[in-house]
Amino acid sequence: MSTTLSVLDLAPVAPGERPATAYAHSVDLARAAEQAGYERVWYAEHHNIDRIASAAPAVLIAHVAAHTQSIRLGAGGVMLPNHSPLSIAEQFGTLAELHPGRIDLGLGRAPGGDRAVFAALRREPQDADRFPQDVLELQGYLGETSRVHGVEATPGKGTEVPLYILGSSLFGAQLAAQLGLPYAFASHFAPAALHEATQVYRDTFQPSDQLSEPYLMVAANVFAAADSATARDQFERSRRWRVRGMLKRGPAIPEYSDEDIDAFLASPQGAPMADMMRCTAVGSGADARAWLEDFAGSVGAQEVITAHGALDADARVESVRLTAAGQSR
Repeated sequence: MSTTLSVLDLAPVAPGERPATAYAHSVDLARAAEQAGYERVWYAEHHNIDRIASAAPAVLIAHVAAHTQSIRLGAGGVMLPNHSPLSIAEQFGTLAELHPGRIDLGLGRAPGGDRAVFAALRREPQDADRFPQDVLELQGYLGETSRVHGVEATPGKGTEVPLYILGSSLFGAQLAAQLGLPYAFASHFAPAALHEATQVYRDTFQPSDQLSEPYLMVAANVFAAADSATARDQFERSRRWRVRGMLKRGPAIPEYSDEDIDAFLASPQGAPMADMMRCTAVGSGADARAWLEDFAGSVGAQEVITAHGALDADARVESVRLTAAGQSR
């Protein structure tokens, strides 16, 4: 039985592009995923990153949903400490009413930015401490019985938008298991605790009204191309681009050459950044699909969220199509 495949899209903004162009590319990517049989496309909340345009997942979901027919769309995820549960219930309740049966809501505890972002959002780092309670409050708003006396989400109530817990540590795994919710592990950029967290999730899972048994999703980067050399080149270019972005600090920064970046990644100081993309499929469509099947099997995951990372938008669409067409074992 083959693994379910889905897509994570950050609406990347290429140099010289406007976010509007990135959104047009996101529509193309979602349409390709829909035609190729992927289960869902998710959009992640990130702030203050000029290379990523998915800061408002609900708005982007609405746009893409209007330009697709059947594929599930959702947040992967909303960073709940940045918002009130009621406002998120109303946003995703609206989406569920407009596009019934197609909307997911993944929830994360990370801020999606630094302390300056917290301040700009009028939030505090300690807001993350309320995450478990906020998940339950949000769940109540989307169900039939609100947990807050005198407050109901309209729209939202009765939509039963499915919730997913996102994480890269034992905290998220334990919470998802305790609440009986699906768990999505962010192994595409933080793989260190992958095996421990997924084992904890499966071992401690408690059935709920939403889910009777564990449902595990893991994320992986994918660079699928017509040949392995092209895929490898796409991977190297993308990795250098990401590292340059992470090294960027302040108004006056050195211009790092490709050789500088490669040397840094090979050094002890750069090893943690190199390890961030450890969970990556690179090669032909068949190679990528086989790698993803093995990856899912290694942790007992039912679904892999694929982040197609080529810098060129057309190459990302091709990667989506080639991976889906690759023969699973």
